[in-house]
Formats: sequence, structure tokens, C-alpha cells
Amino acid sequence: MPGVFKASGVHFPTVAASRSDGWLDKSGYTYGLQGTPTSFVLEERLATLEGARRVLLAPSGRAAVMLVEVAALRAGDAVLLPWAAEVGQADGATDHAFAREDMVRWGIGIQRYDPMTEASLADVVTPATRLVWLVAPDPVTQAFPDLRGLVRTVRERAPGALIALDNTWGAGLAFRAFDLGEGLAVDLSVQDLGPQVSGGQACLGSVACRDETLYQRLLWSHTRLGLGVGMGEVEAVLRALPSLALRHAAQDAAARRLAQWCQAQPAFAGVAHPALPGTPGHVHWATLCGSAAGLLVLQVDVRHGLERLEAFAGALKIFQVGSGWGGSTSRVQLVPGPGEACRCACLSLSVGLEPVEDLEDDLAQAAVALN
Repeated sequence: MPGVFKASGVHFPTVAASRSDGWLDKSGYTYGLQGTPTSFVLEERLATLEGARRVLLAPSGRAAVMLVEVAALRAGDAVLLPWAAEVGQADGATDHAFAREDMVRWGIGIQRYDPMTEASLADVVTPATRLVWLVAPDPVTQAFPDLRGLVRTVRERAPGALIALDNTWGAGLAFRAFDLGEGLAVDLSVQDLGPQVSGGQACLGSVACRDETLYQRLLWSHTRLGLGVGMGEVEAVLRALPSLALRHAAQDAAARRLAQWCQAQPAFAGVAHPALPGTPGHVHWATLCGSAAGLLVLQVDVRHGLERLEAFAGALKIFQVGSGWGGSTSRVQLVPGPGEACRCACLSLSVGLEPVEDLEDDLAQAAVALN
């Protein structure tokens, strides 16, 4: 664990020393807003985790998304958003309200596509396309897209466009965003460094890349936007990072076991998890990934009605109602389904570190509310 530098101002022995300490290459500690030795260490460790060369920290996942969009786009450009991100269901980095509500006023176009269909993406790519967002899996359906196919489509139809992936779910562990195989890779990997990484609290956001020119472009936008981060949050992530792989493996195993158990329960109309063969895109997950995050989605018959669905969530004793996922405590959240007819018919479960048997018992006793 490195020392925690919390000072915002730095004193130099001479004027010459202040001039020689550059902030662009992170070789010098010049001013707290531009980072400290503590945040530099976290950036280096996250870069190693993701297989990137450079990482920039942001105050949140949403701020990290905003940084990418500000750096990549200008008037006349277009950004492509996967449908899940457009409807605002991503409980992670990919919340594109900034693009939808603000950047459109600056002359930036938005197109939407179905990430489960390469043809849908191909149909909306134009010469104006400069940024394409990917997310895997879909946060509501847990469907896993063909990332290789989507990246290949963008490279063929818009060679100059940047490809950014919301990698909050993968976290640099489930798959390698910068090495998807077949010579394919994304340009940017964005994470919401929430409970999954920090171990308990929503802390920061990060943007990882390999290209130095792109990094400098991001760095200047980062500086102009004043996206400084608190060292308390940086310290929390640094302390949690060594146990990330262990926690990820435990929650992955527990979520898969719980998903299989839920499949056998008549109270649930369906269960979605990338590792389940019946989940759309399972073959893509199996080809690309070695693990999965501790998330699954329960599909409940809409005829139960919203009141009973809320009663079910409220009857849970171990699963706690709340947003955010990946922490040691299991959570449940009502989420809109993939269509208006399915609205509020899905429950997103974040599996914590409690015994799986206890989680099964908790779901079983609460399911009485659905009868």
C-alpha cells in the first residue's frame, strides 16, 4: 500500500524545479487536481489489470463516460449507443444522459442500435460516426453480444471511429478488452469503480487506453474539465484491489449456482445469466470469457403485478433493496424489462459473499409473496 498524499498544493525548492516537474507524463507531483503519487499508483495498477498502457481516473463512472465523449466528439460528429445504454438501464458506467441531453445541443448526433445484431450496428454507421459505445452484457437481459463481430463491423465501416467499452461488468478479469482475439480490440475501456472493485462503496471511474496520442487527448480534456479525484476514494480502491480477483471468483461461482437453483423454481418465469445456455449470447460469453460477474436477472410473470413484485423484494431478508452491485452484501433491484410490456417484470440480483444456501432460502421464503 503506497503512502496517501492528500495535499492539493506542492512546494518546490526552486523556480527551476517547478518548471522541470511536468504533469503531462505523470513523472512529477505538481498539483493535487492533476493527481498525486497515490493516484498515479492506482492508475498504473488498473492499467496492468486491464492490459492497457494508460489510465485516467474520474470522480465517477458517469464522469468517465463524459470525459470520453468530450474528448472524442465535436459538432457534426455522431455517437452510437447500444439500446440498453439509451434507455438508461446500465447500473454502471454507461449512463449516457450527458450525450442525450447536453451534447445534442452542441450539434452532436446520436444513433441507437441493437447490440445483439451486427446488422443493426452496420445500418447506423455513417461517415460522421466518431464514437461507438459497447456494453457487455446487457444490464437488463444479461444477453452477451458478439464483441468481436461488433468491433469488426466498426473497423470496416468507420475506420476512424473510436470504440469505447463499458467494462464495469468485466472489470479486466472476465475478458481482455484490449485483446479480444483475431487481432481485434477496443480503443477505450471505461469502468465504474464501484462496489465490485472498491469492495463496498461507489468510488471512482476510470478510462483505460493503449494509444499514447489518444491518452494525451483525453488528458487535456480531463484537465480542462477539472476532473480531480479524492485521495480517500483512491485509497479505498487501492486497499480493495488485491482481493478483487478472489472476490470476483467467489461471487461468480455463487451467482452461477444461484442461477441454476432459480431455474428450478416455479415462482420465476425465467433466469438470465451469461453462463446459462438459454441466455441470449451465451455462446459469445463462452467463447470470450473465463468468468462472470456476480449478477443475474430474475424474470417474473407480469401478471403478478407490480405490487406483488415489490412485496417479494420487500420480503427478502438477506438481499437488500438498493442500486449498485458487486459488493459483499447481496442486493436486489427492480429494473424495467426489455420492452414496455415487460416493464418492472425483472429483478436484478447482485450476489454478495453470503453462503449460497442462505440466499436460496431467502428467495424461497420471499417467493410466497408472488403466489
